[in-house]
Amino acid sequence: MEELYAVQEPHRGIRADHTESTITVYQAYSPEIGLPAARTGRFPGAWKRDRMTWIKPSFLWMMYRCGWGSKEGQETVLAVEIDRRGFEWALRNACLSAYAPGVHPDRAAWQREVRRAPARVQWDPERDLRLRPLPYRSLQLGLSREAARRYADEWTVAIRDVTPLAQEIRALVGGGDLASAARLLPPERPYPAADELLAHLRG
Repeated sequence: MEELYAVQEPHRGIRADHTESTITVYQAYSPEIGLPAARTGRFPGAWKRDRMTWIKPSFLWMMYRCGWGSKEGQETVLAVEIDRRGFEWALRNACLSAYAPGVHPDRAAWQREVRRAPARVQWDPERDLRLRPLPYRSLQLGLSREAARRYADEWTVAIRDVTPLAQEIRALVGGGDLASAARLLPPERPYPAADELLAHLRG
């Protein structure tokens, strides 16, 4: 089934399930946080607004990170639908999470950006259905300070528990039925205006 991944992809890009006004990102939490969040559509008081939180537009990268919801403290997989204006604000105000000589004049300049920016970007290899790395990278967006608070209290439109979906896809992959598993994946496609939004984050 390698033909499922034969489409040419930019080396770094945003592929996501999105509408005209929202984008869906993924996170995984313990049930103590994840279940109340899905039930109420809002992150509970136990969710730390003063800590950095990482959101992933790629469902399969999230599955790699949380082991299909099997890792301790990541048993509840959430699909968080957020306002695109907030997502784009975070990107415009983000810096790279690591020093990149082609982007920053020097390491000190990057360190100043890190101290100033309320969001960080890093690029990690996208994953296939067997969670193997692919030859292109997907976005991870880290939100801290103002960005984390706005994410939780202003940008979030809806929160769904997609743990059953993750388990169903994992079972199909384990049984070798990649075609059926692929049909259940969220419909991720290139995000509009990505070139403009990512011009300072291509390192």
